Amino acid sequence: MPEPQKTQQSEQSDKPGKFSNIKQIIAPAGAQVFPNKLKIGDKIAKTFFVFSYPRYLSTGWFEPLIDLPNLFDVSIFVNPVDTGTALKNLRKKAGQLESERMDEEEKGLVRNPQLETAIQDIESLRDSLQQSEEKLFDTGVYITIYADNDDDLARLESKIVSMMEAKLIYLKPALFEQLEGLFSILPLNQDKIQVYTPMNTAPISSFFPFVSEDLTSNQGIMYGINLHNNNLVIFDRFSLENANQVVFARSGAGKSYTTKLEIIRQLMAGIEAVIVIDPENEYQRLAETFGGSMFNISLSSHEHINPFDIPLVPEDEEPSDVLRSHIVTLTSLLKLMLGKISPEEDALLDRAITETYASREIVANTDFIGKEPPLLGDLETVLRNLEGGRSMAEKLYKYTKGSFSGFLNQPTNIDVGNRLIVFSIRDLEEELRPIGMFVVLNYIWNLIRAKLAKRLLFIDEAWIMMKNEDSATFLFGLVKRARKYYLGVTTITQDVEDFLRSPYGRPIITNSSLQLLLKQAPATIDIVAKAFDLTDAEKNFLLSSEVGTGIFFAGKRHVAIQIVPSYFEDQIITTNPEQLLEEKG
Repeated sequence: MPEPQKTQQSEQSDKPGKFSNIKQIIAPAGAQVFPNKLKIGDKIAKTFFVFSYPRYLSTGWFEPLIDLPNLFDVSIFVNPVDTGTALKNLRKKAGQLESERMDEEEKGLVRNPQLETAIQDIESLRDSLQQSEEKLFDTGVYITIYADNDDDLARLESKIVSMMEAKLIYLKPALFEQLEGLFSILPLNQDKIQVYTPMNTAPISSFFPFVSEDLTSNQGIMYGINLHNNNLVIFDRFSLENANQVVFARSGAGKSYTTKLEIIRQLMAGIEAVIVIDPENEYQRLAETFGGSMFNISLSSHEHINPFDIPLVPEDEEPSDVLRSHIVTLTSLLKLMLGKISPEEDALLDRAITETYASREIVANTDFIGKEPPLLGDLETVLRNLEGGRSMAEKLYKYTKGSFSGFLNQPTNIDVGNRLIVFSIRDLEEELRPIGMFVVLNYIWNLIRAKLAKRLLFIDEAWIMMKNEDSATFLFGLVKRARKYYLGVTTITQDVEDFLRSPYGRPIITNSSLQLLLKQAPATIDIVAKAFDLTDAEKNFLLSSEVGTGIFFAGKRHVAIQIVPSYFEDQIITTNPEQLLEEKG
């Protein structure tokens, strides 16, 4: 029976002070005891004890249970056993088993592997205890689960029992001892059930319920704070098999904020160059603060990129091979501009591009270095003079002389000799954004191939590229080949569903050794969980996490992370409208 409650007057007389009636405050109104459960207030509780373990316990076997999102309590009692007593009992047990084995041999029975294994285990444990390599303990594990009704309790019980039995760990309910089970679970250090299993030091160490990865190294930058152990997450992305990263988060979860924070720290750490594709002008303040270059790509801007520019030829490649590769990429861009074309038109387009370059004496197997490249208008002229090319020429008209003519039909006039380069496509019409990102990425890729250097490329709102197969193919090829040129590509997106719906979405993830998941929307959490193989606990964590909190993956390791800036960094990278208005005021 529960202890009778004291009156407030008697309680205050025992322990005067404002916390004198603390027991009445925290105690439930009552507890109803059943043989196999307890009803405590509005909750139903049920306590289990572990009575059987497998021969070997692997480290972290407790983690799946701890990671369950359900309400439950676990108590582990570890009581040391006197080594002398343990050795005496083990010697007695070894004698019994040896006698049993001898009896079986005298009867002519075949060898008993189970009996021989038991004898070997006992002898091995005796040796370890005698040499003080191990200690022996009586270990009790008790689990209490809670639910609002009997059906939920049964479902949770079935889930936990199945999970543990899959690891050959067996539970039993504490029948007629549910109240004692509750006392054993409470933080009172009282073991009322006393169901013990003798274990030595090694298997007991596997009971540690929290398997916390540590991502602290002597090189790299600080990404945030490890929420498991409050250590710093310091990591060098170039130390992995590739330096690529994906960042997935819902709008307002802090993905751009986190990216700008990494850019600042990478620049301080000595990265040779950082290049950003910015769809919303969020990186302008950062570029101005660090003396970076900001290029506005739009119909009315003064900065232009000619997609027909001949790439710089790397030292280990032939000019003819570079030209052919460039024509293939240019064909993909033109398909994006023209829309769906037939196989005949595809072949004709390839021929037209080759003839356009030939009109400027740029031909494979010749010295074309230094020649002036053609413009998009030149390709339109060639197509109009080719049989079957007139319809494609008409489609290109709006990009050469029509409403979009100020975008692509101009010579390149930008200088990228800076450590921080930002290409803004905010002022581009929605229809032109995929084309603008493609042109900028191709221009950047040609620069990167020309010279080997440690660089980072950040593509914000990368889902725009995934909407079309040709642009998605180009982005995937860039991510896949980046390692060869000492480049790390970060793809950032808030529209996870569009990104993963593309056949190139998942391959981009698998080719990115670093992954950062911040707060996710309920509508897309299942897609994200499947793509990243998240547990139920990790899914719930991402749904309820605060801004700037998420899960950081580095290779096979991952930790819960909190992104923490300094005051100086926050003043530069914040996009909070309220904070920006306060600064202006």
